Amino acid sequence: MAFEGLSDKLQRAFKKLTGKGKLNEQNVKDAMREVRMALLEADVNYVVVKDFIKKVTERCVGTEILSALNAGQQVVKIVNEELTALMGGANARLTWSSSVPTIYMLCGLQGSGKTTMAGKLAGYLQKQGKKPLLAACDIYRPAAIKQLQVVGERVKVPVFEKGTQDPVLTSKEAVEHARYYGHDVLILDTAGRLHVDENLMGELDRIKTAVKPQEILLVVDAMTGQDAVNVATAFNEQLTIDGVIITKLDGDTRGGAALSVRAVTGKPIKFAGTGEKMDAIEPFHPDRMASRILGMGDVLTLIEKATEAMDAQEAEKQAKNKGIEELSLDDFLDQMQQLKKMGPLQNVLGLLPGVGNKLKGVEIDDDAMKKPEAIIRSMTLKERHRPDILNASRRRRIAAGAGVTVQDVNQLMRQFEQMRKMMKQMMGNKRGMRRKMQMPF
Repeated sequence: MAFEGLSDKLQRAFKKLTGKGKLNEQNVKDAMREVRMALLEADVNYVVVKDFIKKVTERCVGTEILSALNAGQQVVKIVNEELTALMGGANARLTWSSSVPTIYMLCGLQGSGKTTMAGKLAGYLQKQGKKPLLAACDIYRPAAIKQLQVVGERVKVPVFEKGTQDPVLTSKEAVEHARYYGHDVLILDTAGRLHVDENLMGELDRIKTAVKPQEILLVVDAMTGQDAVNVATAFNEQLTIDGVIITKLDGDTRGGAALSVRAVTGKPIKFAGTGEKMDAIEPFHPDRMASRILGMGDVLTLIEKATEAMDAQEAEKQAKNKGIEELSLDDFLDQMQQLKKMGPLQNVLGLLPGVGNKLKGVEIDDDAMKKPEAIIRSMTLKERHRPDILNASRRRRIAAGAGVTVQDVNQLMRQFEQMRKMMKQMMGNKRGMRRKMQMPF
């Protein structure tokens, strides 16, 4: 996971502070020395690190911090606030054109994941109720047009292409095509190069002049570290970009690019790629990312993922407030299906406060739910809705049908009963709280 190494080092540094009660200036300086090394090892730009440490130290050595009993927690709070400010402060949303279509021009070097991200962005906007169109303006990389068509099919978004025609002309024709067919968003997938060169910049500048995009979004690979900052600086100087999309933020990367790009270029990070699937894209929230880095989790993103995963039919079922005793194994199966929609289990659990560190080095198998699913699907409808009738012979038959052991079936049934018991306790606690709130004092 991104920032894993940085997160571990920062938490070790702060652990020394939080156990001290009151702090002195030397304690703060020692901690900041460790923070500085952690940031540099995460490939954060040196100038950015120097400025960040200066700001945090100035705030930490104030009299109200050094005299506070919870000074260690206050230091963590200050670092959290400064990390958030470093990455932009707040989520930077896409802007929209007053005329149709709104044009987003994606640019970047080869290998940054630009074409795939064009498809992800199109799919994301389609879920927001937009009608996007992808345009293939990369005529140089072999199979670039075919790749865009493949990702377009995966997100069910059409692709406009004119083969090896001049990309500037293709982009102009794509705008007219979008208007004629009622597409309110046009995403241009432009050509990349192995490095920044004059020909690349010249072509991109001509496309910019020809179609006047609402936003130019630079796609950078998080795994390239400080090189991503250099690329962002070069593109910004030539094209005046409007925002950055960080890809591969889920990989084994030090994450320095995400912490440096905003400070060096002054341009916000608008989206982050968080996986290989086409729905693995999320708006970049600096405050939430700072919380993840400091091991505080990201409950808001977890809630959003859960809300998105729960379809209308499931929401309606939940709204019926079915009694705990009426919960069936079909409901148990539905819950597993909704959890799978939220993404890899390792990533989902990592969003919970305090859980990320405990998962370090632990391999979580995303196929772990296949066995319980097979067991439930081997049951009859009556057995799913009345699990109390599952005697020994029925369990042997189910185990044989699912290709598992009877012990596996027994284990699933114990988990199901534990879930019902836990939910009953939760409901009882809620009723108890309501009674207490209604009591006169």
